[in-house]
Amino acid sequence: GSHTQLEDTAPRIVEHPTDVLVSKGEPATLSCKAEGRPAPVVEWYKDGERVETDREDPRSHRTLLPGGSLFFLRILHGRRGKPDEGVYVCVARNYLGEATSRNASLQVAGE
Repeated sequence: GSHTQLEDTAPRIVEHPTDVLVSKGEPATLSCKAEGRPAPVVEWYKDGERVETDREDPRSHRTLLPGGSLFFLRILHGRRGKPDEGVYVCVARNYLGEATSRNASLQVAGE
């Protein structure tokens, strides 16, 4: 048999997020793209804590896009809380392992 078998591969990040400066109330996207077989599951962490998206909370203003990027409908930023500002990292996992992107900081302009 000379047919090649597609082998499972551990995830690797092919597009890393970059630092973002965004105005309060504006949309923003943190890019992340991972490859692997089986297709890796992507999760985001901010300052070490897992980011909830509309998959866990339908009311969330954060959406995990099909490719793995994190989309903010609007940046929340108030006197009391700055829930979106921080350092983000994207983690892709499958059964063979995980890959972590480089850090990207999201900063809110004009405060």
